[in-house]
Formats: sequence, structure tokens, C-alpha cells
Amino acid sequence: MSILYLLIPLSLTLLGLAVWAFFWAVKHDQFEDLEGPAHRILFDEDENDLPPEERQRRREARERAAQERRDADPEP
Repeated sequence: MSILYLLIPLSLTLLGLAVWAFFWAVKHDQFEDLEGPAHRILFDEDENDLPPEERQRRREARERAAQERRDADPEP
């Protein structure tokens, strides 16, 4: 019977931590987009799945875009 003096405060403490964790998750938008990650994994575009020519074309396009951004930024 004396174990209840330990178990009841311990269970209330764990309950308090669980409630705090839930409200923290809600406040930090952890439940905002529940379906997005499930859909993104199905439509993942992996560079290794592309043919070599397409990979090279995308790499060159990224390099051109980066160079254009560098050229457009005024230097201090």
C-alpha cells in the first residue's frame, strides 16, 4: 500500500510531462501538415534516377542560375 505514495506522484508527473509535450508540439506547428511528408516520399525526385544527360543538364542549369545571382548582386 505504501508504494502508492510513490506511484501516484510519479504517474501525475509523467502525465504532466505528456500534456506539456503535446502543447509544445501544437505551439511549434508539429501537427500542421500531416499528409505532406507521406505524399512527398512518393514523388521524390532523386538525381540518381535520372539519365546522365539529364543530370548534366540540371547541374549546368544550377550553375548558370548561381552565376546569374552572383552577377546580379551588387558588391559592397
